Amino acid sequence: MGRWHALSAESRSTFWRSLQTLNISRVVIALVLLVYLTFNGRGVSDSGQFLYAETCAAYLMLAIGFAVLTQYWRHRFLLQLSSQVAVDIVVISLLYLAGGGVRSGLVILYLFPLAGAAILAPLVLALFSAALVTLFLLAETTWQVLVQQSTGSVMQAGLYGAAFFAIVLAVNSLAAKLIRQEELAAERGIDLTTQQAINQIVIADVADGVLVVGRDGRVLASNPAARNMLGLADGEVDFALGDIPALAPVAFAFVGWQELAEDAERSEPHAAFVTIKPYHEAPAPGTTLTLSGRRELSAHLKLRFARVDTPAGAAERCVIFLHDVTAIENQAQELKLASMGRLTASIAHEVRNPLSAIGHATALLAEDLQTPVHARLLKIVGDNVARVDRMVEDILKLSRKVQPNGEPLYLDAFLSELKAEFQETYGLADDIVWVGNSGSAPVRFDALHLREVVINLLTNAIRYASRLPASMRLWVVETGGQMELHVQDDGPAITPEVRSHLFEPFYTTSSKGTGLGLYLARELCLNNEAKLDYEYRFDANASGQQKASGRFVITFAPRA
Repeated sequence: MGRWHALSAESRSTFWRSLQTLNISRVVIALVLLVYLTFNGRGVSDSGQFLYAETCAAYLMLAIGFAVLTQYWRHRFLLQLSSQVAVDIVVISLLYLAGGGVRSGLVILYLFPLAGAAILAPLVLALFSAALVTLFLLAETTWQVLVQQSTGSVMQAGLYGAAFFAIVLAVNSLAAKLIRQEELAAERGIDLTTQQAINQIVIADVADGVLVVGRDGRVLASNPAARNMLGLADGEVDFALGDIPALAPVAFAFVGWQELAEDAERSEPHAAFVTIKPYHEAPAPGTTLTLSGRRELSAHLKLRFARVDTPAGAAERCVIFLHDVTAIENQAQELKLASMGRLTASIAHEVRNPLSAIGHATALLAEDLQTPVHARLLKIVGDNVARVDRMVEDILKLSRKVQPNGEPLYLDAFLSELKAEFQETYGLADDIVWVGNSGSAPVRFDALHLREVVINLLTNAIRYASRLPASMRLWVVETGGQMELHVQDDGPAITPEVRSHLFEPFYTTSSKGTGLGLYLARELCLNNEAKLDYEYRFDANASGQQKASGRFVITFAPRA
């Protein structure tokens, strides 16, 4: 009984199911014995045949009763098992006597109750049952030899008894091992369930978003933080990131990470920054996705990717971690503005005045020193003075924070004029800069500020563009009630390493740059309640193949 109470609920349930299987087998055996008597009763005497039939019928009724009892009253397991095994031994012994003893071949039926006891009962009870059967066989054989002068063999009965003992010991040992394995599996299942519950709590409460995706970018699971960042409704999974146009930046960043990790044995840590814009749109054509979540505000997200170590043959899984850096960037912006005001107060006097003196002295020396060596040295000094002066001017522009002009700006005329001016300045052909749809509605942006931002972007683009027709493109896109100005060239996309530092001040990949151009452009956009971001895309080239590319996107403030 102590062993039974020590078992888990799962193991007890397994024991009851096994006992019911034993009951069903008992019913089948009783039916087979009755059928055998009907078609082949020659081996049974007339009196024995009557005893045989009555015993089989009673056995069938008892077997059905045991099955019903076990099904509806699952209590006192060992008592039910012991009584059933006792009935089995008594019934088989009666049939054994009615059939004529050893020569009937019914001795094999003892394996049924003994094996059941060995599997379901403690070893002592199973051995006790085997001992009872062995003593009965020996007693019956001895009676046949001594009293009825029969030819029965005591040795044969003893061998049957020894075989029963061996079978009980072997079966009980195997059953005990299986029970221990089931108990261990049940314990591991409980531990696993507990760990899963802990993981769900941690993932649900963590501030960072978590997406579990397949290799094809299909979202298989997500936590509440991720759904909130992406504007998805609760419970919406099993869709591809590419099915939602607003989530295309996440899909492109994921594909870019996969390309970087293709040749690596293990994917290297990689971060990407994307902007999720407001959207309210229908599902992509050909999909059954019905999203009820909607994003109403832009969010700047930092993405980190990791590959799951799945077993061989299992489907590949990846995890995307999302961290909303919008609030951090806003705080950093406030700190920058506060420190910039203190910095620029001293720049004009401490840096610009000495710089002007150096530049003036260099010009005077250039009038007196005419040798090539001196001219080259003076040019180096003059170029670096101009570079530092340009850097100082950029910093001063940031600190001025001039209030933008509140008049509406129509991009059609503005972009046409800017294109003509830029091509004339750099001596470009008329078809190199392509201006597409300019939009019909006005935007809220100071014209001088926007001119400086776009010129900065085009100046960067001209260094990488092929200068073929339409190698630099400008066009306007309207999404969710907002207008966007896209600036793109046909040069290679910016690498992930550079993209993570793209708008940082004083970061540059050019030996002639100051690292303030894009930073200044973004600050001017923020001053006009707009945003400037770099988006990583895959565009189809002339041959129809997907080519990695990028574009700068200016998102204007919503119209009042």
